[in-house]
Amino acid sequence: MVPTGETAPPVLEARTRWAVLGAVLLTMFLGSLDQTVVGTALPTIATDLHGTSLYTWVVTSYLLASTITIPIYGKFSDVFGRKPMLLAGVVLFLIGSALSGASRTMVELVVFRGIQGLGAGSLFTIGLAIIGDLFTARERGRYQGLFGAVFSLSFLVGPLIGGLITDDVGWHWVFYVNLPVGIAALIVLVAVLPNPGTRGASIRDLDYLGILVFSAGVVPLLVGLTEKGEAGSSGQLNGWVTPQVGGLMLLGLLILAGFVLVEARAKEPIVPLDLFRGRDYSASMTAVFLFGIAMFTAVIFMPRFYQTVRGINATTSGYYIWPLLVGLMGGSIGAGQLISRSGRYKWLLVAGTAVLLVGSYLMTHMTATTPNGTLWAWMLVLGLGMGPAMAGFTVVVQNAVAIGRIGVATSTLTFFRQIGGSVGLAIADTVFASSFANQLPRSLAARAVPEAVVVAAQHQSSTLQGVGNLAAVLRHVLPPQLHPFIPAIVAGVHEAFALSVASLFWITLSAAGLGLLTTLLLRNLRLKSAAELRQEMEAGVPAE
Repeated sequence: MVPTGETAPPVLEARTRWAVLGAVLLTMFLGSLDQTVVGTALPTIATDLHGTSLYTWVVTSYLLASTITIPIYGKFSDVFGRKPMLLAGVVLFLIGSALSGASRTMVELVVFRGIQGLGAGSLFTIGLAIIGDLFTARERGRYQGLFGAVFSLSFLVGPLIGGLITDDVGWHWVFYVNLPVGIAALIVLVAVLPNPGTRGASIRDLDYLGILVFSAGVVPLLVGLTEKGEAGSSGQLNGWVTPQVGGLMLLGLLILAGFVLVEARAKEPIVPLDLFRGRDYSASMTAVFLFGIAMFTAVIFMPRFYQTVRGINATTSGYYIWPLLVGLMGGSIGAGQLISRSGRYKWLLVAGTAVLLVGSYLMTHMTATTPNGTLWAWMLVLGLGMGPAMAGFTVVVQNAVAIGRIGVATSTLTFFRQIGGSVGLAIADTVFASSFANQLPRSLAARAVPEAVVVAAQHQSSTLQGVGNLAAVLRHVLPPQLHPFIPAIVAGVHEAFALSVASLFWITLSAAGLGLLTTLLLRNLRLKSAAELRQEMEAGVPAE
């Protein structure tokens, strides 16, 4: 029997198929790279445009626009075809890039980054769906594994590219550099990308009310999560109940509850609820949400550890997590290859999650003095455990739905992964701030720092967490008679910071544990090759 989502892919020449795959991966790389490059250049941009107060909104506007459009692109690509939707997304992304590079004020940059985000929502979503179109379920693993490689590569080269362009050319080219690469990908996509599977639904049937309600719910939810994540050292538990955090999140969740009711009645819903009745589909959505929580904590907080505790500059700190990214890249590509060769995915995903649990547990033992070699070995294990989830669950979801719904299924998966990351970072902020507040007095007292200084340090928690030369800052703010204690204070702060980062990996461990239980719910289906599918279709074997 042929599973619902399996069908023989369109027959394309090998050269055409590889050209499409290359162009799609290039567009994915553009979207992923843009976030890391801009992050490196943003301090310079904010200073040049005199817009420090709008600093976080340059990131938030992009995040909001890209997240909201993910399920919209997925649904529209199922109805109108991948090609026009991907081309529209790339064009919007390039227009936003050009306008962002020409920005003269911070307000303009925030608006233009939003336009860029409107296009970016299509890049990963439709790219992954195109892989689902061009390859059978068994073949997809090999190519979906490249998704994790693209993500990891962008984090490795992004800070370097952003730093070099900002320092040697000018921050405007952080955005302009997208144009030649994006135009080249656009030309290839126009020339060779097929447009199979369009259903020609009436524009009047599209779920406009669902789009409106979904957008109205996601905006306050993400703004609330972003505000919590940007709270820094003030991210205590009471921060969740403030109007700008808890209030917005509650409003967003209430509106999204209404969105569920709207989708239940929509003729062409952007998030079809009936798909969640499938065990593999619903288990995969839950799992990627949990793995989103697990993954982004390490990617974001480990560079901060190296900047604060080890004194590494912002650009270089990204390279100190190279084993994590290499492991993620290798785990993603390797898992994809194994899925394609064996035609099985369940126990490979279970094994990957078990490795993630081991890596998470090892990382809970890090301290300020843990050797780099040891940290790198632990991060490599962590990355190898994360990698299979990057490729495997996309294969599972695309295999669980009919070919005409691959776009909406893939976009929903991408949305759950992105929301999981936002939730994880907001939780990590609270855990980190609480842990640092508890660890700091103990670390200082253990180094015989005077009690008065310990009490004062607790009131300056945000300053002590900052990057830079802490000893120089302390010499400036402390009276001369306390200067002999500066080395002990610095060591105590660094130890408290390291232990607080280590405590975050209990979040990773917990999320991975729940992810393991969810992964065990998957059915152990066998994925068929293209030859097997064509033989069954020719023999008239019906699909399940």
